[in-house]
Amino acid sequence: MSGEKNLAILLKNMKPVLNNGDFVFCTVSDNYTIDLSQIIGSFKEKEGITLVLPKAYADELNLEYFSIMSWITLQVHSSLEAVGLTAAFFDMGKKPTILIFTKYLPYSILSKLNLPKLSVAS
Repeated sequence: MSGEKNLAILLKNMKPVLNNGDFVFCTVSDNYTIDLSQIIGSFKEKEGITLVLPKAYADELNLEYFSIMSWITLQVHSSLEAVGLTAAFFDMGKKPTILIFTKYLPYSILSKLNLPKLSVAS
């Protein structure tokens, strides 16, 4: 599963899409029971399991979170070895979560970004 490494090609070909909804990061214990179909992403950490969930579902479960995020899919397949895509797309003072196909960033900075060709998911 190789992806593109050339920054110029990545920037030319990306088609950012703002996914509908608000998303949050929550940490739960290793033995927490949750509907797997609701999980957007998960990370196993020594403190527990960090989940990316729709805010509405986290609220329904009374899970604690600290920031509300937006979810942008760049719709470009970047290599994990690619350098500069995050810096070119985001204000580097912020810390988006970078996955192979998806980027998460704080909702509070979304309106400050000059996003190229941003469309909204239907």
